[in-house]
Amino acid sequence: MTQQDIERIKQLLESPKQIVIVPHKNPDGDAMGSTLGLYHYLKKLNHQVTLIAPNDYPDFLKWIPGDSTVLKHDSQTKESDNLIQKADIIFTLDFNALHRAGNMEPVLAQSRAIKIMIDHHQAPEDFATYVFSDVAMSSTCEMVYHFIDMLEDTKNIDADIATCLYVGIMTDTGSFRFSCTSSHTHRIAANLIEKGANNSQIHNNVYDTNTYEKIQLLGCALSNLKIIPEYRTAYITLTQKELTKYNYKKGDTEGVVNYGLSLNNIVMAAIFIEDKQEGIIKISLRSKGDFSVNEFSRAHFEGGGHTNAAGGKSLLSLKDTVEKFISILPTYYKALNNE
Repeated sequence: MTQQDIERIKQLLESPKQIVIVPHKNPDGDAMGSTLGLYHYLKKLNHQVTLIAPNDYPDFLKWIPGDSTVLKHDSQTKESDNLIQKADIIFTLDFNALHRAGNMEPVLAQSRAIKIMIDHHQAPEDFATYVFSDVAMSSTCEMVYHFIDMLEDTKNIDADIATCLYVGIMTDTGSFRFSCTSSHTHRIAANLIEKGANNSQIHNNVYDTNTYEKIQLLGCALSNLKIIPEYRTAYITLTQKELTKYNYKKGDTEGVVNYGLSLNNIVMAAIFIEDKQEGIIKISLRSKGDFSVNEFSRAHFEGGGHTNAAGGKSLLSLKDTVEKFISILPTYYKALNNE
Protein backbone atom coordinates (compact mmCIF):
# COMPACT_ATOMS: atom_id res chain seq x y z
CA MET A 1 0.00 0.00 0.00
CA THR A 2 1.49 3.32 -1.08
CA GLN A 3 1.62 6.51 0.92
CA GLN A 4 -0.81 7.98 -1.60
CA ASP A 5 -3.23 5.15 -0.83
CA ILE A 6 -2.91 5.86 2.89
CA GLU A 7 -3.64 9.54 2.37
CA ARG A 8 -6.76 8.73 0.33
CA ILE A 9 -7.97 6.29 2.98
CA LYS A 10 -7.36 8.93 5.67
CA GLN A 11 -9.57 11.31 3.68
CA LEU A 12 -12.25 8.63 3.30
CA LEU A 13 -12.33 8.05 7.05
CA GLU A 14 -12.47 11.74 7.96
CA SER A 15 -16.29 11.80 7.77
CA PRO A 16 -18.81 9.15 8.98
CA LYS A 17 -19.30 6.26 6.55
CA GLN A 18 -21.40 3.11 6.30
CA ILE A 19 -18.75 0.39 6.64
CA VAL A 20 -18.95 -3.39 6.40
CA ILE A 21 -16.09 -5.67 7.48
CA VAL A 22 -15.89 -9.25 6.18
CA PRO A 23 -13.67 -12.20 7.18
CA HIS A 24 -13.35 -15.44 5.18
CA LYS A 25 -15.71 -18.40 5.44
CA ASN A 26 -15.11 -20.59 8.51
CA PRO A 27 -13.25 -17.74 10.22
CA ASP A 28 -10.38 -18.58 12.57
CA GLY A 29 -8.66 -16.61 15.32
CA ASP A 30 -6.83 -14.29 12.95
CA ALA A 31 -9.96 -13.61 10.88
CA MET A 32 -12.14 -12.79 13.88
CA GLY A 33 -9.38 -11.00 15.79
CA SER A 34 -8.51 -8.74 12.88
CA THR A 35 -12.09 -7.93 11.89
CA LEU A 36 -13.23 -7.24 15.46
CA GLY A 37 -10.09 -5.19 16.14
CA LEU A 38 -10.76 -3.07 13.07
CA TYR A 39 -14.47 -2.89 14.02
CA HIS A 40 -13.67 -1.32 17.40
CA TYR A 41 -11.16 1.08 15.84
CA LEU A 42 -13.56 2.34 13.17
CA LYS A 43 -16.36 2.70 15.73
CA LYS A 44 -14.08 5.04 17.69
CA LEU A 45 -13.88 7.19 14.54
CA ASN A 46 -17.72 7.50 14.62
CA HIS A 47 -18.44 5.32 11.59
CA GLN A 48 -21.48 3.06 11.27
CA VAL A 49 -19.75 -0.34 11.24
CA THR A 50 -21.07 -3.87 10.82
CA LEU A 51 -19.03 -7.06 10.86
CA ILE A 52 -20.57 -9.78 8.69
CA ALA A 53 -19.09 -13.27 8.87
CA PRO A 54 -20.02 -15.70 6.07
CA ASN A 55 -20.93 -18.37 8.64
CA ASP A 56 -20.46 -19.38 12.26
CA TYR A 57 -17.12 -19.98 13.97
CA PRO A 58 -15.83 -21.93 17.00
CA ASP A 59 -17.11 -21.22 20.50
CA PHE A 60 -13.57 -20.59 21.76
CA LEU A 61 -13.59 -17.33 19.76
CA LYS A 62 -16.96 -16.06 21.00
CA TRP A 63 -15.60 -14.30 24.08
CA ILE A 64 -13.67 -11.77 21.95
CA PRO A 65 -14.87 -8.18 22.60
CA GLY A 66 -17.61 -7.25 20.15
CA ASP A 67 -18.60 -10.81 19.27
CA SER A 68 -22.28 -10.18 20.12
CA THR A 69 -22.49 -7.61 17.30
CA VAL A 70 -21.40 -10.01 14.52
CA LEU A 71 -23.94 -10.92 11.84
CA LYS A 72 -23.76 -14.36 10.18
CA HIS A 73 -24.59 -14.16 6.49
CA ASP A 74 -25.82 -17.73 6.19
CA SER A 75 -28.52 -17.22 8.86
CA GLN A 76 -29.08 -13.45 8.48
CA THR A 77 -28.83 -13.22 4.71
CA LYS A 78 -31.37 -10.51 3.92
CA GLU A 79 -30.14 -8.10 6.60
CA SER A 80 -26.52 -8.77 5.65
CA ASP A 81 -27.08 -8.26 1.92
CA ASN A 82 -28.90 -4.98 2.53
CA LEU A 83 -26.01 -3.65 4.58
CA ILE A 84 -23.49 -4.69 1.93
CA GLN A 85 -25.52 -3.01 -0.79
CA LYS A 86 -25.71 0.23 1.22
CA ALA A 87 -22.07 0.25 2.32
CA ASP A 88 -19.73 3.08 1.37
CA ILE A 89 -16.64 1.02 2.26
CA ILE A 90 -16.10 -2.72 2.56
CA PHE A 91 -13.02 -4.05 4.32
CA THR A 92 -12.11 -7.66 3.43
CA LEU A 93 -9.71 -9.16 5.95
CA ASP A 94 -7.63 -12.35 6.05
CA PHE A 95 -8.56 -13.47 2.52
CA ASN A 96 -7.59 -12.30 -0.95
CA ALA A 97 -10.04 -14.04 -3.30
CA LEU A 98 -13.77 -13.39 -3.16
CA HIS A 99 -14.71 -17.08 -3.38
CA ARG A 100 -13.18 -17.42 0.11
CA ALA A 101 -16.23 -15.52 1.38
CA GLY A 102 -18.45 -18.46 0.42
CA ASN A 103 -22.02 -17.52 -0.44
CA MET A 104 -21.22 -13.85 0.11
CA GLU A 105 -19.15 -13.77 -3.08
CA PRO A 106 -21.95 -12.58 -5.47
CA VAL A 107 -23.19 -9.71 -3.31
CA LEU A 108 -19.63 -8.58 -2.56
CA ALA A 109 -18.70 -8.70 -6.25
CA GLN A 110 -21.78 -6.64 -7.19
CA SER A 111 -21.26 -4.01 -4.50
CA ARG A 112 -20.13 -0.59 -5.68
CA ALA A 113 -18.54 0.20 -2.32
CA ILE A 114 -14.87 1.09 -2.10
CA LYS A 115 -13.14 -2.15 -1.14
CA ILE A 116 -10.05 -2.29 1.05
CA MET A 117 -8.20 -5.59 1.36
CA ILE A 118 -5.89 -6.36 4.29
CA ASP A 119 -4.35 -9.82 3.99
CA HIS A 120 -1.14 -11.84 4.28
CA HIS A 121 -1.82 -14.77 1.93
CA GLN A 122 -0.11 -15.38 -1.40
CA ALA A 123 -1.41 -14.43 -4.87
CA PRO A 124 -4.10 -11.81 -4.13
CA GLU A 125 -6.87 -11.34 -6.68
CA ASP A 126 -7.61 -7.92 -8.17
CA PHE A 127 -10.99 -7.03 -6.64
CA ALA A 128 -10.14 -4.25 -4.15
CA THR A 129 -9.63 -0.52 -4.67
CA TYR A 130 -6.87 -0.45 -2.06
CA VAL A 131 -4.71 -3.46 -1.23
CA PHE A 132 -2.51 -3.97 1.80
CA SER A 133 -0.92 -7.36 1.10
CA ASP A 134 2.24 -8.70 2.74
CA VAL A 135 3.03 -12.41 2.89
CA ALA A 136 5.93 -11.74 5.27
CA MET A 137 3.53 -10.69 8.02
CA SER A 138 2.71 -13.22 10.74
CA SER A 139 -1.00 -12.52 10.64
CA THR A 140 -3.69 -10.17 9.43
CA CYS A 141 -3.95 -8.91 13.01
CA GLU A 142 -0.33 -7.75 12.80
CA MET A 143 -1.25 -6.02 9.54
CA VAL A 144 -4.23 -4.24 11.11
CA TYR A 145 -1.86 -2.89 13.75
CA HIS A 146 0.42 -1.65 10.95
CA PHE A 147 -2.60 -0.20 9.13
CA ILE A 148 -3.58 1.83 12.19
CA ASP A 149 0.06 2.84 12.58
CA MET A 150 0.18 3.99 8.94
CA LEU A 151 -2.87 6.13 9.71
CA GLU A 152 -0.74 7.57 12.56
CA ASP A 153 -3.39 6.62 15.09
CA THR A 154 -2.03 3.90 17.42
CA LYS A 155 -2.96 6.23 20.29
CA ASN A 156 -6.55 5.08 19.66
CA ILE A 157 -5.74 1.40 20.34
CA ASP A 158 -7.51 0.57 23.59
CA ALA A 159 -7.78 -2.66 25.59
CA ASP A 160 -10.55 -4.10 23.39
CA ILE A 161 -8.66 -3.48 20.14
CA ALA A 162 -5.45 -4.79 21.70
CA THR A 163 -7.20 -7.95 22.89
CA CYS A 164 -8.69 -8.65 19.46
CA LEU A 165 -5.38 -8.16 17.64
CA TYR A 166 -3.43 -10.24 20.17
CA VAL A 167 -5.79 -13.19 19.52
CA GLY A 168 -4.94 -13.37 15.83
CA ILE A 169 -1.22 -12.85 16.29
CA MET A 170 -1.12 -15.58 18.94
CA THR A 171 -3.14 -18.13 16.96
CA ASP A 172 -1.54 -17.56 13.54
CA THR A 173 1.96 -17.80 14.98
CA GLY A 174 1.16 -20.95 16.95
CA SER A 175 1.72 -19.06 20.20
CA PHE A 176 4.77 -17.37 18.67
CA ARG A 177 6.58 -20.56 17.65
CA PHE A 178 6.07 -20.59 13.86
CA SER A 179 8.72 -19.23 11.51
CA CYS A 180 6.46 -16.32 10.52
CA THR A 181 7.09 -14.84 13.98
CA SER A 182 9.54 -11.96 13.67
CA SER A 183 11.17 -9.70 16.24
CA HIS A 184 8.73 -7.05 15.06
CA THR A 185 5.83 -9.43 15.81
CA HIS A 186 7.05 -9.66 19.39
CA ARG A 187 7.35 -5.89 19.64
CA ILE A 188 3.76 -5.45 18.48
CA ALA A 189 2.58 -8.14 20.91
CA ALA A 190 4.38 -6.28 23.70
CA ASN A 191 2.71 -3.03 22.66
CA LEU A 192 -0.70 -4.73 22.72
CA ILE A 193 -0.06 -6.05 26.23
CA GLU A 194 0.87 -2.53 27.30
CA LYS A 195 -2.40 -1.32 25.73
CA GLY A 196 -4.39 -3.75 27.88
CA ALA A 197 -4.34 -7.21 26.24
CA ASN A 198 -4.21 -9.84 29.01
CA ASN A 199 -1.99 -12.38 27.26
CA SER A 200 -2.41 -15.15 29.86
CA GLN A 201 -6.21 -14.87 29.91
CA ILE A 202 -6.39 -14.72 26.10
CA HIS A 203 -4.35 -17.93 25.84
CA ASN A 204 -6.60 -19.65 28.37
CA ASN A 205 -9.77 -18.50 26.59
CA VAL A 206 -8.59 -19.90 23.25
CA TYR A 207 -6.69 -23.05 24.18
CA ASP A 208 -7.97 -24.22 27.56
CA THR A 209 -11.56 -24.87 26.54
CA ASN A 210 -11.42 -28.61 25.78
CA THR A 211 -14.37 -30.92 26.29
CA TYR A 212 -14.15 -34.63 26.98
CA GLU A 213 -15.55 -35.39 23.51
CA LYS A 214 -13.01 -33.09 21.84
CA ILE A 215 -10.16 -34.94 23.56
CA GLN A 216 -11.70 -38.27 22.53
CA LEU A 217 -11.86 -37.03 18.92
CA LEU A 218 -8.19 -36.07 19.13
CA GLY A 219 -7.42 -39.60 20.32
CA CYS A 220 -9.36 -40.99 17.36
CA ALA A 221 -7.46 -38.73 14.95
CA LEU A 222 -4.09 -39.76 16.37
CA SER A 223 -5.02 -43.42 16.13
CA ASN A 224 -5.66 -42.81 12.42
CA LEU A 225 -2.25 -41.18 11.92
CA LYS A 226 -0.18 -42.75 9.14
CA ILE A 227 3.44 -42.14 8.12
CA ILE A 228 5.01 -42.50 4.68
CA PRO A 229 8.70 -42.37 5.65
CA GLU A 230 10.16 -42.43 2.14
CA TYR A 231 8.36 -39.15 1.42
CA ARG A 232 8.76 -37.76 4.94
CA THR A 233 4.99 -37.29 5.07
CA ALA A 234 2.33 -37.97 7.69
CA TYR A 235 -1.43 -37.83 7.31
CA ILE A 236 -4.57 -38.16 9.41
CA THR A 237 -8.09 -39.06 8.34
CA LEU A 238 -11.42 -38.42 10.04
CA THR A 239 -14.67 -39.82 8.68
CA GLN A 240 -18.07 -38.22 9.13
CA LYS A 241 -19.03 -41.21 11.28
CA GLU A 242 -16.08 -40.54 13.61
CA LEU A 243 -16.93 -36.84 13.81
CA THR A 244 -20.54 -37.64 14.68
CA LYS A 245 -19.53 -40.26 17.28
CA TYR A 246 -17.58 -37.63 19.23
CA ASN A 247 -20.15 -34.85 18.77
CA TYR A 248 -17.87 -32.76 16.56
CA LYS A 249 -18.25 -28.99 16.82
CA LYS A 250 -16.68 -26.33 14.60
CA GLY A 251 -13.09 -25.81 15.66
CA ASP A 252 -12.61 -29.21 17.34
CA THR A 253 -9.98 -30.28 14.79
CA GLU A 254 -8.07 -26.99 14.92
CA GLY A 255 -4.34 -27.71 15.13
CA VAL A 256 -4.64 -31.51 14.94
CA VAL A 257 -2.60 -31.63 11.73
CA ASN A 258 0.38 -30.23 13.64
CA TYR A 259 0.73 -33.50 15.56
CA GLY A 260 1.78 -35.17 12.32
CA LEU A 261 4.25 -32.43 11.56
CA SER A 262 5.78 -32.72 15.04
CA LEU A 263 7.11 -36.21 14.29
CA ASN A 264 10.83 -36.70 13.73
CA ASN A 265 11.91 -36.54 10.08
CA ILE A 266 8.48 -35.41 8.82
CA VAL A 267 8.42 -32.49 6.37
CA MET A 268 4.74 -32.45 5.32
CA ALA A 269 1.59 -33.33 7.24
CA ALA A 270 -2.02 -33.44 6.11
CA ILE A 271 -5.42 -34.04 7.63
CA PHE A 272 -8.40 -35.17 5.55
CA ILE A 273 -11.81 -34.53 7.09
CA GLU A 274 -15.01 -35.88 5.56
CA ASP A 275 -17.86 -33.36 5.37
CA LYS A 276 -21.03 -35.06 4.19
CA GLN A 277 -23.09 -31.86 4.44
CA GLU A 278 -20.89 -29.96 1.98
CA GLY A 279 -20.08 -33.09 -0.02
CA ILE A 280 -16.32 -32.51 0.16
CA ILE A 281 -13.18 -33.66 1.91
CA LYS A 282 -11.63 -30.74 3.76
CA ILE A 283 -7.84 -30.75 3.68
CA SER A 284 -5.32 -28.95 5.88
CA LEU A 285 -1.61 -29.09 5.05
CA ARG A 286 1.45 -28.09 7.04
CA SER A 287 5.16 -28.23 6.20
CA LYS A 288 8.64 -27.40 7.44
CA GLY A 289 11.38 -25.42 5.75
CA ASP A 290 11.01 -24.36 2.13
CA PHE A 291 8.56 -27.06 1.04
CA SER A 292 5.49 -25.09 -0.10
CA VAL A 293 2.15 -26.64 0.77
CA ASN A 294 0.62 -23.51 -0.75
CA GLU A 295 1.92 -24.54 -4.19
CA PHE A 296 1.10 -28.20 -3.51
CA SER A 297 -2.49 -27.39 -2.57
CA ARG A 298 -3.01 -24.97 -5.47
CA ALA A 299 -1.73 -27.56 -7.94
CA HIS A 300 -3.75 -30.52 -6.71
CA PHE A 301 -6.55 -29.62 -4.28
CA GLU A 302 -8.11 -26.28 -5.33
CA GLY A 303 -6.55 -24.54 -2.34
CA GLY A 304 -3.80 -22.27 -1.20
CA GLY A 305 -2.49 -20.30 1.75
CA HIS A 306 1.04 -19.87 3.00
CA THR A 307 4.30 -21.68 2.27
CA ASN A 308 4.04 -23.74 5.45
CA ALA A 309 0.28 -23.75 6.04
CA ALA A 310 -2.43 -24.21 3.46
CA GLY A 311 -5.86 -25.69 2.91
CA GLY A 312 -7.75 -27.35 0.10
CA LYS A 313 -10.66 -29.60 -0.76
CA SER A 314 -11.54 -32.69 -2.76
CA LEU A 315 -14.80 -33.83 -4.33
CA LEU A 316 -13.61 -37.45 -4.31
CA SER A 317 -14.42 -39.89 -1.53
CA LEU A 318 -12.17 -39.90 1.53
CA LYS A 319 -10.50 -43.13 0.38
CA ASP A 320 -9.95 -41.84 -3.16
CA THR A 321 -8.68 -38.48 -1.89
CA VAL A 322 -6.04 -40.16 0.24
CA GLU A 323 -5.06 -42.42 -2.67
CA LYS A 324 -4.72 -39.36 -4.90
CA PHE A 325 -2.58 -37.63 -2.27
CA ILE A 326 -0.27 -40.63 -1.96
CA SER A 327 -0.03 -41.02 -5.74
CA ILE A 328 1.19 -37.41 -6.06
CA LEU A 329 4.02 -37.74 -3.54
CA PRO A 330 6.60 -39.37 -5.86
CA THR A 331 6.60 -36.14 -7.91
CA TYR A 332 7.83 -34.32 -4.81
CA TYR A 333 10.33 -36.93 -3.64
CA LYS A 334 13.36 -34.72 -4.18
CA ALA A 335 11.78 -31.60 -2.65
CA LEU A 336 10.60 -33.48 0.42
CA ASN A 337 13.91 -35.22 0.96
CA ASN A 338 16.02 -32.10 0.42
CA GLU A 339 14.62 -30.52 3.57
